[in-house]
Amino acid sequence: MTDASPTPVPRPGTPSRLRAINDRAALDLLLAQGPLSRTRIGALTGLSKPTASQLLARLETAGLVVPVGTTAGGPGPNAQLYEVNPAAGYVAGLDVTTTQIRFAVADITGRTLAEHLVPTPGRQAAGTLERVTDGVAAVLDRAGLAPGSLNRVTIGTPGALDPNTQKLRYAAHLPGWHEPGLLDRLTAALGTPVAIENDVNLAAVAEQVLGSAQGSSDFVLLWAEEGIGAAIVLGGRLHRGHTGGAGEVGYMPVPGAPLVRNVRRENSGGFQELAGAAGVLALARQHGLTARTAEAAIAKALDTPGPGDGFLTELAHRLATGLAAIVAVIDPELVVLSGGIPTAGGRRLRDLVQDELTGLAVPRPRLLSSTVPGSPVLHGALQRALGEAREQVFTTA
Repeated sequence: MTDASPTPVPRPGTPSRLRAINDRAALDLLLAQGPLSRTRIGALTGLSKPTASQLLARLETAGLVVPVGTTAGGPGPNAQLYEVNPAAGYVAGLDVTTTQIRFAVADITGRTLAEHLVPTPGRQAAGTLERVTDGVAAVLDRAGLAPGSLNRVTIGTPGALDPNTQKLRYAAHLPGWHEPGLLDRLTAALGTPVAIENDVNLAAVAEQVLGSAQGSSDFVLLWAEEGIGAAIVLGGRLHRGHTGGAGEVGYMPVPGAPLVRNVRRENSGGFQELAGAAGVLALARQHGLTARTAEAAIAKALDTPGPGDGFLTELAHRLATGLAAIVAVIDPELVVLSGGIPTAGGRRLRDLVQDELTGLAVPRPRLLSSTVPGSPVLHGALQRALGEAREQVFTTA
């Protein structure tokens, strides 16, 4: 039986389409390697000198590239250098937690221009829209930018936005972010497209662009701090799941943790009970280590032979127990450990987790620590916004 559907006809490469492809290739090269001369751009793209000259003239007229001096020290006349115009577009990223919102603004090249912090004490449910718009206005002012300058905004939050309902799920502990239509109202108030993304997913985006996962297309990022979460990247793309809940492993049943039948209502149990901040502090007390935070307990353990060694070994076993379930299903090339708990434990905790995981799971992915400085979530929010803004700004056809 033959397929009666018509054979797709390839779209011809029209001159305007080919110009747009060449323009984007040149802009991407300038972002990655710039400043570059006309000759260098021609060599890297395979374009002739006249075509490269026309391309640069076109991009300069469009305000997408600017001249930035000349080459020096070589034979022959100095060549004009070009770079992407930083003022061609701007983006904002937000990192939302239960206690604060961190804001940042970057230009289209990815350079961070300003940051701003807004505490949210008492987990206030009211005034979310106003806090966000006021915070964005404040960070724009710090960056010396006028209102309305942004091309994109990405907001990182615990939980995930359900793509079917546009409601935030898996984040009952974040009041004020579950109002119907909040995303549309944020977009209208800020005057630019706004995206809400899971915070751990954004940490994985930052790791893929700036950190330990560069060059890896299949990896898992395990985030351990107050809670536990994971981000899954398959074939170079985030896997979010049908309702956006892929990676919500905090309440995943694991040996040694209470089995909770209704995790939404009880908000306890599972992997998080063993290796989240509260579980880490309880484990530290069992080993005679007292501290105010999980990170401080781990730091004390690293300096306390004997009790500290036992504590770190058990913590590594707990982390590896949860990871074993994840890697058995995903079989990733790489696992990146991120968040306050792995960061505090450093290489010693990571090596202990690697040793434990080797015996618990058949797949044996490499384990690396996060190398993204500052807030990985904020960096990831900026990178997500930059990707979308560049698609808009760099479209020349």
